[in-house]
Amino acid sequence: MTDFATVVHDFAAEVRTRLATLEERAAAGEYDAAVDLLTEGIKAGGVAYAFGTGHSEAFAMEIAGRAGGLIPSKKISLRDLSLLGGMPVADLQGGKLERDPAVAERLFELARIGPEDVVLIASNSGVNGSIVGFALAVKRNGNPLIAVTSLDHTMQVEPKHPSGQRLKDVADVVIDNLAPYGDAAVSIGADVPAGAVSSITAAFIAQVLTLGVTERFVSAGEAAPLYLSANIPGGDEHNIELELRYGIDRTA
Repeated sequence: MTDFATVVHDFAAEVRTRLATLEERAAAGEYDAAVDLLTEGIKAGGVAYAFGTGHSEAFAMEIAGRAGGLIPSKKISLRDLSLLGGMPVADLQGGKLERDPAVAERLFELARIGPEDVVLIASNSGVNGSIVGFALAVKRNGNPLIAVTSLDHTMQVEPKHPSGQRLKDVADVVIDNLAPYGDAAVSIGADVPAGAVSSITAAFIAQVLTLGVTERFVSAGEAAPLYLSANIPGGDEHNIELELRYGIDRTA
């Protein structure tokens, strides 16, 4: 019988080790290129677009539209194909859509990414057709692209896009989320491994990038365009004022 407290301790150790490595890499300047792209884009009037499918959508939610996050930011989702593009809702079911490279062009068209915008894509595997297809569309449009992916995992699986490329091959900047092959980090007996870490490390990376952009603004003597929680007095007023300034419409 496995002791539950031991399992939790082992999982926490796996997470702590990875977060410590991410912290060290940030301190060593490994994220500076991504922070520079985001800062330069926003100061030029651009928006940070974040995209992820499956559980990697959590990364996009950490980047866009949350308290403490950047106001000039937008989340892209496969659901946009239905909400904005008229695709039948039934077609969104299951995991088939994220593997389909054919949806990438339509999704990119719906996103309406402008010339000054910066795109962030999170994908643990970095090989699914919609992800790589969207990344290729971003680069054809001339936008900077930041990828967050597991280098351990992506190099052990075959690309699913007809180009034969992985997300890491297309991006201008690649950030390793340090998740292991298969994502799960803890084995309990002879069962399939459990305890996925990529959502935790990706969320940390998203916040580190936000902190980096904020620091760049403050160092330049400027106020960083950050959301306040809508659940504190004055939060809505602050957010709406800055959304109008940056042309962000959360109702769209």
